[in-house]
Amino acid sequence: MDLLADLEARGLVHDTTDLAALRARLAQGPLGLYIGFDPTADSLHVGHLVGQLFMRRFQLAGHRPFPLAGGATGMIGDPGGRSEERNLLDDETLRHNVECIQRQLSRLLDFEPGPYQATLVNNADWTAPMSMLEFLRDVGKHFTVNQMIAKDSVRSRIESEHGISYTEFSYMLLQSNDFRHLYEAHGVELQAGASDQWGNITAGVELIRRRLGAQAFAITHPLMVKSDGSKFGKSVGGAVWLDPARTSPYQFRQFWVQTDDQMVGTYLNMLSLRPFAEIEALLAEHAGAPERRVAQRALADELTAMVHGDDAARAAADAAAVLFGGDPSTASADALGVVAAEVPSVPLPEPLDGARVHELLIAGGVATSNSEVSRLLAQGAVRAGNRVLDADGLLRASDLLTGNFLLLRKGKRDFVVGKIFPRG
Repeated sequence: MDLLADLEARGLVHDTTDLAALRARLAQGPLGLYIGFDPTADSLHVGHLVGQLFMRRFQLAGHRPFPLAGGATGMIGDPGGRSEERNLLDDETLRHNVECIQRQLSRLLDFEPGPYQATLVNNADWTAPMSMLEFLRDVGKHFTVNQMIAKDSVRSRIESEHGISYTEFSYMLLQSNDFRHLYEAHGVELQAGASDQWGNITAGVELIRRRLGAQAFAITHPLMVKSDGSKFGKSVGGAVWLDPARTSPYQFRQFWVQTDDQMVGTYLNMLSLRPFAEIEALLAEHAGAPERRVAQRALADELTAMVHGDDAARAAADAAAVLFGGDPSTASADALGVVAAEVPSVPLPEPLDGARVHELLIAGGVATSNSEVSRLLAQGAVRAGNRVLDADGLLRASDLLTGNFLLLRKGKRDFVVGKIFPRG
């Protein structure tokens, strides 16, 4: 299956300027493409994955991606999808955000030297030196206000109670000039993006035609949305970030494991780099036994490895196994370290032999009193590792797991972790 056919089969083609012409151009050889993102935070979130992996698919097919950081447009803010003006960011904040995001992109795209090398570009580099008169002469004169207010993103803001400032009104022109610059400087012929960017993207195609007399192409993919139709983003609440300091690899993996059955097929097609036929087979297996969550686990493992690396993905999966009833005695120190980061942690007494569990459960917040712990112990509801504790609640040195971790469990889902650190 060729690239465009694969994108269509996955439901990743929403709009194109001329699909037949684009198909013919791709058949001629490699081309450059770009997708822009405004670095309004120091991390990308899961809503960005579709676009970045869209570029990865082109790169794997022998084309050159140019992820664009909006160091200039990030100061302005895209009016699309918002009812009011964005907060404007300063230079230092934007530079910091771009540096952080570049590290995340290096896991999603191949930046190693070669014919299909990804290149991160920043539109501040060519926008900041341009004077207002140059911008109005070289860009502004090619657009009419009638064209601009006809765009859905602009019209909806004009009709809103907040209106739209001239600052955000100019966003379309800035993005159009980005495409023009990349076409001239790097031979970028294709701009891609989410479906809500269609008006801005086609404006760039038009600017290239008018100023350079050349043909450029546009393609958009559908927005990745939740089961209720809302889109993923940092401003919607509960954002899932690619930065492990914001969303841990364990939490990232669990987000995908908990995907609704009705959405898992959509997300696999949009995000997985598995062959399309393999995804179809996976979804057929899932349909036969949805309670096993085969599709969700496959999606979670692939994306966690992609974003955080194989080791982090393996530790997150092993930690989930421990927290959902697996044998903790077989877990690695890395997996138990992940567990320790996700549940209450307490210092352990030394020596551990003969210490009571009561104080540890209370300090960990899963019990409120010694009498409650005694009652739980009498019910056989407290474990250290796999061992059900006796009614006296006394711990043993042999309860320590790999890496000197002690894993206490009350009932089925309440955990406390302690660790003994070597002396010296």
